[in-house]
Amino acid sequence: MKCDLHIHSSYSFDSWALPERIVDLAIKKGLQCIAVSDHGSIQGSLEAQDYARQRNKPIIVIVSEEVKSKQGDILALNIKKPIPEKLSAKKTIDLIHKQNGIAVIPHPFGSWCAFKGNLQEFVGLIDGIETLNASVFWGNKKAWEFAQKNNLAFTAGSDAHFCNQFIGKVWLKLPLDFSQDLTADTIIAEIKNKTGLPAGTAANFIEKSLDHSFRSLTKLKFFRRFF
Repeated sequence: MKCDLHIHSSYSFDSWALPERIVDLAIKKGLQCIAVSDHGSIQGSLEAQDYARQRNKPIIVIVSEEVKSKQGDILALNIKKPIPEKLSAKKTIDLIHKQNGIAVIPHPFGSWCAFKGNLQEFVGLIDGIETLNASVFWGNKKAWEFAQKNNLAFTAGSDAHFCNQFIGKVWLKLPLDFSQDLTADTIIAEIKNKTGLPAGTAANFIEKSLDHSFRSLTKLKFFRRFF
């Protein structure tokens, strides 16, 4: 089973990817599971999940959010309600766990988006580390080494912000076969048990540079009106 566990939709301030198009493109790319993890919102996740379920699409959508804490971004995977932003990382993780979700640090050593707190101090609190992100310029190798050294679970995600080649560029490969009865809880359990492996190839320098430029343009309200 191929899982891209970090995708942004138009509910993020720096994306214009419609949830329905994300689902269709993910399936086309051979993914069986995605986590739509918008900045400060789960609405994109909910819309993608509803779309997939109503049309009996062969994919699991995990309701998620990329939460900005005071110490850095935290992926809240498999939650039911949005997590408030700008809280301490410890409080953020606690709120995720109260919903039986898992807290994963995305791009912990990434370019311009690294976790600002002392990550070692959170080893006993977080559930995992994103060890393969298709969009960062550096930091994946260090993230993998940190996860292995501290016996942490790990995820992989494209960090795609548009419906383009980034979706499904990297993924977490899990030893599961897709079925309509499969649940997000089962997938989360496999992640926590570290049964998967990161796979795929991160984008090249030119692809990353162009993508980040478009993200910056998307933040401008007047620009978004044309897309």
